[in-house]
Amino acid sequence: MTLTELRYIVTLAREKHFGRAAERCHVSQPTLSVAVRKLEDELGIAIFERSKGSIQVTDIGRQIVDQSQRVLDQAGLIPDLAQHGKNQLNSPLKLGAIYTVGPYLFPYLLPALREAAPEMSLFIEENYTGVLRQRLRQSELDAIIVALPFAEPEVVTKALYEEPFVVLMREDHPLARAETVNSKDLLQHNLLLLGPGHCFRDQVLANCPELVEAVSFGNHQREGHLVTEGSSLETIRHMVASGLGVTVLPLSAARSHGYEGSMLTVRPFSGPAPSRTVALAWRVTFPRPKAIDALTDAAAHCPVLQQQPQL
Repeated sequence: MTLTELRYIVTLAREKHFGRAAERCHVSQPTLSVAVRKLEDELGIAIFERSKGSIQVTDIGRQIVDQSQRVLDQAGLIPDLAQHGKNQLNSPLKLGAIYTVGPYLFPYLLPALREAAPEMSLFIEENYTGVLRQRLRQSELDAIIVALPFAEPEVVTKALYEEPFVVLMREDHPLARAETVNSKDLLQHNLLLLGPGHCFRDQVLANCPELVEAVSFGNHQREGHLVTEGSSLETIRHMVASGLGVTVLPLSAARSHGYEGSMLTVRPFSGPAPSRTVALAWRVTFPRPKAIDALTDAAAHCPVLQQQPQL
């Protein structure tokens, strides 16, 4: 049994296709197939159930694949451990962030981090929370920026900032005449929200329960007003600018609308403002605490997180 064989079965379990797995492992398909069969023969069990055009992981195979991933994770720490005691800020850092944070935080965070650690190159990825969680667990990312709550075995989190939600609208919209907006007020107007699968959508609905029933059936007409779901905050912002409705955004996204003049404006919620806590998450085994410290320090000094918008 070798680390290479363990890497093969982990990749095959993920891809469920010998050709794609072989490509990911940079070997020929016969090489990977022979190595997987050799490991199964050595263990005396079937890790994979093969049928025409389909590959499934057996029950015992899933346990073996999960343990193999843990073994690979630990083996992957050896080069980093060899650097322990040396400069922890001169190795690349692989950083991920959810879609509703990355575009608004990275333009400020990355220059600050580059100034604090000029020798630490960065690899950046934006994705859904579920994908980032998996890539962090598989050591494909060193740290991720997500919204709390976030729980994962052998992963620690540190809150970076608390961010209120605000309502974005055109400056000539009826709601713009009010100083604050109640979540019930949104039911009287066309409402634009992210579609299912986005954690920010879930956070908005959790903080504004009055909206749950209105959006429970997706894009539809209710009481003369339309609920429309978009694929990104930027798409929704452009729809608001076109006069199609109003939306709820995190403060950092509402601030960076990029439209000239007073086409768009924001209003805070009345009463306690709904909000989210944005946090950094990393594996407890990650051997470069100084890199994590540099990242959190850079986030703490980002001006976008310290300035309040003009309402």
